[in-house]
Amino acid sequence: MKTRPKSRKFKLRLDLLEYLTDKDILESALANVHRYKPEPLFSKTGVGYLAPATPADRELEMKQSEALIRRLKQRQRRAQSLIRQKKK
Repeated sequence: MKTRPKSRKFKLRLDLLEYLTDKDILESALANVHRYKPEPLFSKTGVGYLAPATPADRELEMKQSEALIRRLKQRQRRAQSLIRQKKK
């Protein structure tokens, strides 16, 4: 009997989405570009595929994701404190 690999449940933090910047998105894309494999006729078709993540890739993605969430929470706290200061 085969055992299924453990999957982690992720909570989508929509409350932090408004603090996400273009720079954050670019950093994430560049971190995963090594997994993108263009097909042989990429110049004609513009098509490729994303190779499966290795365990090392998954570990790195988790660390990057956790770091991004920390940065977004920090931005959220700063924005909320500015709002509170303006109300005084």
